[in-house]
Amino acid sequence: MQTTYTLGGKTFLLDEEKAEAALAAKRVINGRETMTFNLLPLRYQWAYNLYQKMKANHWEPEDIPMQRDAEQWRSDSALSDIDRWIVRMGIGYFSAAEGIVGDNIQHVVRELVTASELKLVLGRHAHEENIHADSLLYMISSLGIDPHECEAMFDDIETIRKKNEFVTRVSRSLRRDLDLTQLENKQLLAKNIFVFGQCMEGTQFYGLFGMILSLYRQGKLTGIGTMFRYTLRDESNHIEVFRNLFLGLIEENPDIWTPAFQQELSDLMEEAITLEKAFIRDCLPVAGLGLSSEEFEQYIDFIADRRLESVGLNPLNQGITNPLPWLAELMDIKKEQNFFEGRVTEYQKSSSLGQVDDDEL
Repeated sequence: MQTTYTLGGKTFLLDEEKAEAALAAKRVINGRETMTFNLLPLRYQWAYNLYQKMKANHWEPEDIPMQRDAEQWRSDSALSDIDRWIVRMGIGYFSAAEGIVGDNIQHVVRELVTASELKLVLGRHAHEENIHADSLLYMISSLGIDPHECEAMFDDIETIRKKNEFVTRVSRSLRRDLDLTQLENKQLLAKNIFVFGQCMEGTQFYGLFGMILSLYRQGKLTGIGTMFRYTLRDESNHIEVFRNLFLGLIEENPDIWTPAFQQELSDLMEEAITLEKAFIRDCLPVAGLGLSSEEFEQYIDFIADRRLESVGLNPLNQGITNPLPWLAELMDIKKEQNFFEGRVTEYQKSSSLGQVDDDEL
């Protein structure tokens, strides 16, 4: 079917069937390639919806006052040694990890997907990783921490180095020309999306999120805590981007989903958990006020099982409970989209305020 427009003596024919064929050719991978970045018509509506939500939640680190944090950091009585160590470990890990995630999105995943709306939301995801990395620089400069010390932590703190190596080896395996019609290569991409979305951002980030928010809850370093709350809100969207991308890839390529591959993913999550628990013990070599490494380790098991179940895999610790119920009000999965009662609405465009689904509250 063709639509004809005649204007000023010129006739324009629009081929509707050709446009419909272009839509039908959209795929997560191995779809219609276009250099025009033509978004319409949308096939993956979820990707555009998440892009809109992420855009509406934009924030800048410099908008968050840090004077009180700096005063507490310099005070001998406001913070304990373990409080300061948690912050140093947080800055030391995240200042590398956020860049690793952004680099993998831009130079691996976004290069391999073919639908424009997927590239759009992944571009926004990468942009938010830049904001998170920038927030770490803002924390460092505000507190007067030596940046060379942070650089040294990437290499000298073994548990940080091992967590980073866990994800970079998965990313490195895809940095070459790949024939994504081959099962082995499709599974490599699915593994990458699972590791970065569910193991790293979805699980390994949560130990430190909990510790920083525990300090925030006690009235300590509230500027840093606010930035971590904004970051956590972003991360919930990032996890959902990668979860939907993973599920879409599997749906379109069911040959990926073999019992052996499912077991490989479960094993990767188990490895991620082991690395995170060792890291938690380094963050809390001694107990702090309201902080117990055992409770945070159990919390990681709890979060990891929810991630596994969300992509159709069996939990590793059936029936495990949340040992930190107070965290549910700040970072529980079903609270993440709308947990911030304060300045979040200042950063949210009015057109988006009604977009949170009831089951996310």
